[in-house]
Order: sequence, then C-alpha cells, then structure tokens
Amino acid sequence: MFSTYTYAAIDVAREAGRLLLSLQSQPLKVSYKGARDLVTHVDRAAERLIIEALRERFPGHAFLAEEEVQEEGEIRWIIDPIDGTTNYAHGLPLFAVSIALEVRGEVTTGVVFIPALNEMFVAEQGKGAHLDDGRTLVPLKTLSLYSPWRRIRVSSVKDIRQSVLSTGLPYDVWETGRNLDHLTKLCRRAQAVRLTGAAAIQLAYVACGRLDGFWEPDLKPWDVAAGSLLVIEAGGMVTLLDGRPFTHHAGEILATNGHIHKQLLEALQEKPLKSSYEML
Repeated sequence: MFSTYTYAAIDVAREAGRLLLSLQSQPLKVSYKGARDLVTHVDRAAERLIIEALRERFPGHAFLAEEEVQEEGEIRWIIDPIDGTTNYAHGLPLFAVSIALEVRGEVTTGVVFIPALNEMFVAEQGKGAHLDDGRTLVPLKTLSLYSPWRRIRVSSVKDIRQSVLSTGLPYDVWETGRNLDHLTKLCRRAQAVRLTGAAAIQLAYVACGRLDGFWEPDLKPWDVAAGSLLVIEAGGMVTLLDGRPFTHHAGEILATNGHIHKQLLEALQEKPLKSSYEML
C-alpha cells in the first residue's frame, strides 16, 4: 500500500510516540529557546530515537530536525519530535510526532502521529491521505482481508460562516501582536476558531474534515512539511497567506478544504482592524 520509506516513518513515529507517553508522567527537564519557546529533554530524546532509527535503515539520507540536526541532502527527513511541546509539558494530549520525507525539495511522504489519541495520519504523494485510529477495519477487494487504513477527505463546507477554523499565535505575540488581527477578523467571520497549539495536528484535522481551514504565520519546515501533504492528498488546498504557491520553507501556511480558500484569503487580506491589538 505504501512505500518502504513511508512504512519506516510509520514504525518510527509509533516508537517515538511510545517514548513520549512513557516519559510524560516523569519530571521534565525544561529549558527555553526563547522567552516562551520551551524544549524538554524528551524532545531531544525522541529526536535522537527517530534519527538513529531512520539513519540505520537509510544511511545515505540527510536530516532536518527541530532540536539538534540540520543537514543538507537530496533525500532528507524533516522531523518534529514533539509538535506541541508546551501542551506535552502541561499534560495536554494534543501533541504529535511529525515526520516527512523530502526528495529534491518536494515532500513525498508525511506522517503525523498523535500518541495520546492513537491516531496515525499518513500521506504519500499520489496515493491519498489515510488514518489508522485503531478503531476501524476497512475491507479490501479481497473480502477476507481488512486494512486499518481509512481514506480521509477534507470537509465539504462551502461557506466560511459555517466553517470551523484554526490558527496559532507566535511566541512573541505579546510583543508584536502578529496574527491577532487575523484572529479577530476570522472570529467574526467563521462559526468558530480553535487554537490547539500544534500545527501538525491542525493540518491533519483539516485533512480529515474535523477543521475546514487553518492558517498561521511564523512556522518552520518541521511544523508543516508532513501536514501540508496530508491536506493536499486529502483533496484540500494549500498556499501561502497571500495566495502564492506553498513551500514548506516559506514560514507560513494557509490550508483549507478548497471550497472556502478564496473566502479565507480575502478575509486575511482585508485592511487590519485598528483596535484588535490595542484593546489587549
């Protein structure tokens, strides 16, 4: 069903997820990369586990990871060992392992695993997006065989007023006010806006139709590489915030079910509301 690379990413993501769950109840060693951007010893342990496991299988590949390893190469794994570290450190179950494979600058495999919910989202270029949540067995063409992989699709919502959107706020939001104006505008336009604190999860939820759209500035490649492929392979649309073609190295993303993409773009491009940040 999937390539050797994708199955390897699935296996390693599950192994890393088990590590995260096993260590979550223990005291965390927390340090800070910025005033609010924390990292734990578990982030580093999970990153090392993922890289060592994949390097053993694919010794010629390069790695780009959030905490310690940044290599160049035509075939490169892009890794976020814990997307949602703040959630993880506070015992919130919304954190994920995100693994993507980049081949000559293009993402061909994306895996997002949410350990606390046992949800494994997988996309491979040209093969669609799938979910294994441990609860569903899908019959294959041969009636006696079943697969845990359920094909997922984006939602069919066509009106932004009926949509549930999601976003995130940068770590320096209280100094810069970045994205607060967009948040204010979309809270007035959409049915609801949610902030989960993990971009990879929000993109996976757009892919499976739980969310209708997601936007966020100030992101890194490991935040969006896997999740963006999930949305595309699930039939959605992904661009930059001004509508330009998406690249996972651009630092921002707008991902939707496609139906509301134009409406969301127009809302994001509207003139800022003067008081949206000043009132806070």
